[in-house]
Amino acid sequence: MTDSPSRNASRPLLRRPSDGELIDVAGVAHFFRLTSEQTEGRFAFEEFSLAPGTIGARPHVHEAHDEYFYVLEGELTLHTGDGEVTAGPGYLLAATRGTPHGFRNEGPATARALCLYTPAGYENYFRDVHAAVSAGAEATDQLLAEFRSRYRTRSYPLPTDRP
Repeated sequence: MTDSPSRNASRPLLRRPSDGELIDVAGVAHFFRLTSEQTEGRFAFEEFSLAPGTIGARPHVHEAHDEYFYVLEGELTLHTGDGEVTAGPGYLLAATRGTPHGFRNEGPATARALCLYTPAGYENYFRDVHAAVSAGAEATDQLLAEFRSRYRTRSYPLPTDRP
């Protein structure tokens, strides 16, 4: 369900469990509960899920926004720049600007997590990729890197990728 209610600054915004925008990108279901449109660009908030064996995001670095990941169910393998860690429910990863990060699900069950973006706007990356794939493009590393660059984000090479 996609909706963009007009914002009344004198009242809080209450979102029902079904309110939001679902964007499926490369096997990851991103359910944006709040986007730039609802928060005047301050932040975006999503719940995402990915099946076992799914790569959520290869290691990358954001230069224009911060991301905060909170694991709700299952396990995520998180890339931290220094290596990887398996994170279960209650783990929080703060991927502030300039810090390499990525995630995938190597566990036996579907993983669910929350992600907060500040400032908002990176949700448009997912919209762009979804539109391209829906139009027939393949979600290759090259295509994802091209779209990421539009949002001041670059790929981060894994140790085996480095010269």
